[in-house]
Amino acid sequence: MARVSPYALGATLYMPATRSDLLEVISGRKLPSLRSLVICLEDSVAGSDVEAALGQLRAVLRSIRAEGQRRTWSPLIFVRPRDAVMAAVVNDWPEIEAIDGFVLPKCSLTSLPRWAAAVENPALLVMPTLETREVYSPAAMLELGTALRQAFNDRVLALRIGGNDLMGCLGLRRNPCTTLYQTPMGYVIPMLAGVLGAQGFSLTAPVFEQLASPALLGQELQLDISHGLVGKTAIHPAQIAPINEAFRVCAKDLDCARLIVSESAPAVFKHGSAMVEPATHLNWARKIIERAQWQGVRAPEAAVAESARRPLTCSKYMP
Repeated sequence: MARVSPYALGATLYMPATRSDLLEVISGRKLPSLRSLVICLEDSVAGSDVEAALGQLRAVLRSIRAEGQRRTWSPLIFVRPRDAVMAAVVNDWPEIEAIDGFVLPKCSLTSLPRWAAAVENPALLVMPTLETREVYSPAAMLELGTALRQAFNDRVLALRIGGNDLMGCLGLRRNPCTTLYQTPMGYVIPMLAGVLGAQGFSLTAPVFEQLASPALLGQELQLDISHGLVGKTAIHPAQIAPINEAFRVCAKDLDCARLIVSESAPAVFKHGSAMVEPATHLNWARKIIERAQWQGVRAPEAAVAESARRPLTCSKYMP
């Protein structure tokens, strides 16, 4: 399997499988800046609409395969089934080769064996969602990380943090005037970033559902990035651009990262107003360079910024 970078996700838009414009989005005719898409068969589809949603999803996948509508820079496509039983059915469709993988809702130590048995296609990636009460336990998350490696190995593209469900476990809902980091998620997100990040997993940030608070979204994005998260769920097309923009790398950080990975880098050197130790900062530097490749660079001069953007002809797979 060719490696897909988790930084290719950017803003991940969730769309119900009942939407009539799925093919337009996938083909790039609509929302051309979208980098990843989750077609949802779970919470956003009523029980009475499940069969129709499955039928529409299959028709869309057949169209993609038949017409070759996935271009080099079409968004990554994931399907979120309702449960492992549905995942097993969709996994066996011949048309499933048109997607990149599955989002596994409510993934836990208890449900993981069922997900592993259902999503057995080795060509498909998985993004388990952490949204059950066990997520509050560091010990449980350490055990889950080990089990995920055993079940899926390098097929895990990223782990998705289900902020609303985790708040729901406590009977809470986000205060519309604060970021998630001013709630119990201020404990959960750093803990997951440490426990699972140390095991080599990438994590994506929870959804921001306040559509009329762009400044607050910007504050939350900066906190997401400072915790090492690689992307963020979007629930509305208006969120795609600000999320993608936030994940662009500043030119100063990219310059520092390139100096760190250079074979001629000294053991310690000064960059700007900070001291840098390549032995300590090497992993950070590699992630900054990879993030810049996929999300682009914020630079003081428009010409430099334009030259640093990811080329439109670039494959979604890492070279």
